Amino acid sequence: MGPIIIINPNSTTAVTAKMDAAVERLRIPHGPALECVTLENGPAGIETDEHVASVVTPICDLIRARQDEASAFVIGCFSDPGLREARGISKKPVFGIAESAMLTAMSKGSRFGVVSILKQSIPRHASQIRELGFDSRCAGDRAIGLGVTELLDPVLAFDKMRLVAELLRDEDGADVLILGCSGMASNRDQLEQAVDLPVIEPTQAAAIFALGTILLA
Repeated sequence: MGPIIIINPNSTTAVTAKMDAAVERLRIPHGPALECVTLENGPAGIETDEHVASVVTPICDLIRARQDEASAFVIGCFSDPGLREARGISKKPVFGIAESAMLTAMSKGSRFGVVSILKQSIPRHASQIRELGFDSRCAGDRAIGLGVTELLDPVLAFDKMRLVAELLRDEDGADVLILGCSGMASNRDQLEQAVDLPVIEPTQAAAIFALGTILLA
């Protein structure tokens, strides 16, 4: 059984480490390895449409290079860059963390709210949500105003995440929350306790889908 390869499309290894820690509890005896890898030639953070476009080919190249040994792939960026293209070229299942997180959220609540990093991310997320047909289940999407590398300050990140999460809950009517960036992974449990709502960490959600697909094949 080959590994599930979880790709961090940005070059910030600290984000890869957060993703690796997030899926630690999903490493099971006799199950596939969960291998988190960094796209070394990617931008420091996926924050713009240009960043998203720039990593599509490198992601597909990595998948081509490793698909014979892998059981599945996870694209670990909330914009799901290259997901359609990767599914077109891969012989193995490919999961996007945004798509997986939204599907998971809808099993835990009626309307989900997205905690995003930057305002410029919100229109991109809205396009994804429309394409997936999830418009009626999205309560709102609000940004904390921090870039990917700024999330490495856990205290600053949590304070802003909590404020946005409370607005999504109290003003937008969300009854389940999605973290809109892999760099937020280490704040999941604390945020869930603070706002008393289910909080979906997207890398975990995608890894669970990948595990289920492989183990039930």
